[in-house]
Amino acid sequence: MRKKERYKLLIDYFTNNFPEPETELAYTNPYELILAVVLSAQCTDKRVNMVTPALFEAFPTPEALAAAAPEEIFEYIRSISYPNNKAKHLAGLGRMLVEQFDSEVPSTVEELVKLPGVGRKTANVIVSVIWNQPAMAVDTHVFRVSKRLGLVDKKAKTPLEVERELVSNLPEELIAKAHHWLILHGRYICIARRPKCEECPLTHFCAFFQKNFPNIPDDPENKLGGI
Repeated sequence: MRKKERYKLLIDYFTNNFPEPETELAYTNPYELILAVVLSAQCTDKRVNMVTPALFEAFPTPEALAAAAPEEIFEYIRSISYPNNKAKHLAGLGRMLVEQFDSEVPSTVEELVKLPGVGRKTANVIVSVIWNQPAMAVDTHVFRVSKRLGLVDKKAKTPLEVERELVSNLPEELIAKAHHWLILHGRYICIARRPKCEECPLTHFCAFFQKNFPNIPDDPENKLGGI
């Protein structure tokens, strides 16, 4: 199956079944979202959502966060992965927002990646979720799912290479949505250790499935029975 056809089938399925996907992180404004995304690195959204209400209440503005010491922030995020580093990142992020960005979350990837704790993936999440820009954040889920489905070439070895290939093959107006489609599919169906092919609605165009189950018909209704 050609890659172009795989993209068409992916888009057809998700636009019909999940036309308006959303992040699972809880937030009410760009400031809260950037804190949540920084905390979500190598941590589940569920855990982050358990921590952020108290964090947002204690530090409701960039000014409040900028005035806090990392040790103070640590007490609110101690159950998050890598809390020491993330507390330092949030403290620095608050100061930079106040001092360099007039307490506003930047709207470009180039400016966002200047903030402590904000890499390209986090920046892409912010611009796609908040401003619906055509940015593709490639986390471990997106990287894994896009490879398994056959959406990107095997030679794409880095998140940036995967990002560029996905962006070049998706309609611009769907890139922000496709980010969520791939993340959620990887989080609940196409999991790392044992993908739930028996539940997956995408097996009829999945390269991983076709390679590992060559004798099972490419049937979009097929759920593999007892496999």
